Amino acid sequence: MKPFLAVAALALWVGTTFAQSNPTIVVTGTLVDSTTTKSVPFATVAVRTANALIGGSTTDSTGTFKLASLSPGSYTLVLSSIGFQTRSRLITLADDQAIVNLGSLLLRSESRTLGELTVTAQKSLIEEKGDKLIYNAEKDISNAGGSAADVLRKVPALSLDLDGNIQMRGNSNIRVLINGKPSAMMARNLADALRQMPADNIKSIEVITSPGAKYDAEGAAGVINIITKKALQGFNGSVMASAGTLNRSLNTKLSVKTKKVGVSLAANGYQFQNIREADTRRTTLLNGQPLNILTQSSRADNIGTGGYGEFSLDYDPDTTSRINFSANAWGGSYPNNSSVINQLTDPAGMPLQYFRNDIRFRNPYGNSQFDLGYTKTFRKPAGVNSDHEFTLLTQFSRMPDNYFYDTDRYTLNEVEQLSFRQRSTNYSRNKEYTLQADYTHPFLIRSSRDTTQAKLEVGLKAIRRDIGSEYRVEQSADGTAPFVVDPSQSNDFEYNQQIVSGYTALRLETKRKWNLNLGARLERTTIDGNFLTTQTALSTRYTNLIPSVTVSKGIKTHTLKASYTQRIQRPQLWFLNPWVNASDPRNLQTGNPYLNPELNHAVELGHSVSTKAGLSINSALYFRMTNNAIEFIRTVDETGVGLSKPQNLARRLAYGLNTNLSGQANKNWTMNGGVDVRYVDLSSPALNQSNSGLVGNLNVSSTYKLPHDYTFQANANVNSGWISLQGIGSPFYWYGFALKREMKAKKASLTLGINNPFNRGIRQTLTLSAPTFESETRSFFLTRSFRLAFEWRFGQMSAGGKQSKKVQNDDAGGR
Repeated sequence: MKPFLAVAALALWVGTTFAQSNPTIVVTGTLVDSTTTKSVPFATVAVRTANALIGGSTTDSTGTFKLASLSPGSYTLVLSSIGFQTRSRLITLADDQAIVNLGSLLLRSESRTLGELTVTAQKSLIEEKGDKLIYNAEKDISNAGGSAADVLRKVPALSLDLDGNIQMRGNSNIRVLINGKPSAMMARNLADALRQMPADNIKSIEVITSPGAKYDAEGAAGVINIITKKALQGFNGSVMASAGTLNRSLNTKLSVKTKKVGVSLAANGYQFQNIREADTRRTTLLNGQPLNILTQSSRADNIGTGGYGEFSLDYDPDTTSRINFSANAWGGSYPNNSSVINQLTDPAGMPLQYFRNDIRFRNPYGNSQFDLGYTKTFRKPAGVNSDHEFTLLTQFSRMPDNYFYDTDRYTLNEVEQLSFRQRSTNYSRNKEYTLQADYTHPFLIRSSRDTTQAKLEVGLKAIRRDIGSEYRVEQSADGTAPFVVDPSQSNDFEYNQQIVSGYTALRLETKRKWNLNLGARLERTTIDGNFLTTQTALSTRYTNLIPSVTVSKGIKTHTLKASYTQRIQRPQLWFLNPWVNASDPRNLQTGNPYLNPELNHAVELGHSVSTKAGLSINSALYFRMTNNAIEFIRTVDETGVGLSKPQNLARRLAYGLNTNLSGQANKNWTMNGGVDVRYVDLSSPALNQSNSGLVGNLNVSSTYKLPHDYTFQANANVNSGWISLQGIGSPFYWYGFALKREMKAKKASLTLGINNPFNRGIRQTLTLSAPTFESETRSFFLTRSFRLAFEWRFGQMSAGGKQSKKVQNDDAGGR
C-alpha cells in the first residue's frame, strides 16, 4: 500500500506543478531516524488539506525532500517509510514566504518482535563493504558446534594450516580483534585461541586488508575482526549444547534491555580433542656433509578444557549520551602431552643415541578484561548522514599465561631404563592499560555541480603494556637423583612497552559515487626490558608515521578501488619470552626479546560488481612488501640439537589475486566461492637463503533450503600448502556437510555436522633446509568428526538501541 501511495502522490504532485502558472512557496526538510539519528532515504512525503491529497514527494539518498509550488495556507504533511511509524506534521505557509526549511523531522522505528516478521530474502554469506570483506558466519549452518578455527577456514583471503596457524594472503602477522577490541587471549597464541572459541558465539568475520588511519598500525598483513552475537532490545536469551567426537560445548546468553539500561550475561564451557602423529628425519650438515641423522616418531592425544564469561552494562542518561561497562574472563588448560621415540645415528647408520621421551606439558591460562567508555552524540547539520560524536574509552586487561612441563627420558637399549628427568615452570603475565579519545565531525561541501558528504576524524591514544616472565628449570642428571636448579636456564625477565599515537583522517563521498579516505597516523613506541637475574638490560625507541589513502568510484553496478597503506607488526609476548621450551631435547623453542618491529607496505587495486540476477563478484590485485620481516629460523648444532627462534632476517614480497563470488541460483539455493593465488618471494642476505613460489587456496560453499524447515549445506577448502624462508608445506584439503532442522516456530534448532567423513585424517609433509640441516616431517592429523548441536532461543527480540563503544587496540574503525 505504501509504495502505491508514493507513486500516486508523486503523479499528483507532477500534475499539480504543471497546472500552476505562478509557483509561490518551496518547502524542504530532512527525515531522520529518531533512534540512530541517521537519515531516512526514499521515504514518502504527502501533502494534504482537510479534504484531499494535493501533492507529495520522496526523499533522496540523504533523506532530504523538496515540495515546490505550494500556495499560502495550512497543510498536513504525512511522513511514511517502511519500518517506521507514520507521522503527521501541520504546517502553515504565509504570503511573504518564498522558502520554508522545516529542518530535521524525526521518524520512530516500528519495533516488532521477530515472531511477527517474515524474512523473504537471505543475507549473502560473503559481502563486500568498501574497505572490508564480511563473512556472515551465523548464516553458515555447518559452523554449529565447531570452533573459531572451523569458521575462519571458510573465510576468503584467509588460510589455516592443520595446526590452526592462520595467514592472510600468505602473511601470518595478523591482528585479530573481538568486537573491534584486542583480546589478550588472541595475542597469546592465536592457533590455540581459535580452537578454544566456540563458533556458536560468532556472528560474522570482517577481513580488513587495507586499514585506514583510524585503525592502529599494528598487524602487518591486516586486521581480522570477529563479531560475536549480541542480544537485541527486550528480554531474550539462548542455550546451546553440542556433543561430538572432537568438540563439545555448552553456552548460554541472557539480555535485558530497557529504554535507558541494558544488561547482558554470557557464559560457555568447552572441550576439544587434538589427535596427531608425526615422523621426522633430519640430517645435520657441516660444510654440506652429513654429521648425524635424527629420526623421531611422536604420538599425541590431548583434550583441552576451558570456559568464558562476560557481563556488560549500558546506561543512557539521555538520547545523546551512553555510558558502558563490561567485564569478561577466559580460563582453561591446554595439555600437550606426547611420547617421542628418538634415534640418533652416524651417516653409516651406527647408533649414537636411542631413547624415548615422555612429555607432560600443561598450559593453564587466563585473561580478565575491563572496559569503561562514554559516548556523546551531537546534533548534525541537515542533510548529513554520518554520526557527529565524541568518545572517551578506557581498558584494563590482565593475562597470566603459564607453561609447565615434566619430561622423563628412558634409554632403549637392551633394557628400558630411566636415565634423565627435567621439569620447568614459566610464570608469565601481561598487564595492559589503555586510554583513548576520538572525535568525529561530519559536514557538507556544496558546489554548483555536486554535494559531498565529508567526515573529519581525529583521535589520541596511549597504551602501556607491562610484561613479565619468571622461569626455572630443574633436572635430575640420572633420573633418580634429587632435582637441582639449572642456573643457565633460569631467569626473571621484565618488559615494558608504551605506545602514544595520534591520527587524523578525512573521508569524502560525493553523489557521483566518488569516495576518498585520506589519513595519517603518528605512533611513538618506547620499550625497556631487563633480565633481573643476570642484570642485562635492553632499550628501544622508534617513531612511525603511517599514511593511508583509499579512492573508489562507483559506475552503475561496478565499483573500482585503489589503496595504499603501511602497517607495523610489533613482536608480541609469545615471540619475546626468552624462556626455552626444552620438553623435546632435540627440538628447542624460545622467544627473542631483541626483536624489532616489521614495517609493511601494501598496495591494492579492487573491483566489485553486483548483477541484477543477484551475483556478486569481488576481485583484488595486491602487492605486499615487508622489510625486516620476522621469521622463525631453525638452526641445528653439531650434536644434532635444533633451536627454533624468531628473528628479523628476511624481506618478504607477495604479488596476488583474490576473487570471491556469491549468488543465489533461486530463492532456496545459494552458492559462494573464493580463490586466492599469490607469488611469494622471501630472501635473507644475513643467512644467504631465499625461497619463492606460487601458492594459494580455494574455498566453496553451497546451501539449499529444503521443505519442512530443513537446510542442507556442503563446503570444501583446498590449500596448496605454504612457503617459508627455510621450507615448504605440501597441499591439503578438507570438506564437510551439515543438516539443520528448525523447530518450535523457529525457537529451537538441531544441527548435524560432519567433517571429512570419507577420510580419517589429513596427511601433510613439511620439508626444511638450511646450511646446518635438512629435514622432512610427515604428519597426520585426525580430522574426521561428527557433532550434534541443539539450540533453544527464548524471550522476545526487537530492533533498536545504540551500539556501545570500547577501546580498540588495532582499531576496527569505530565499531
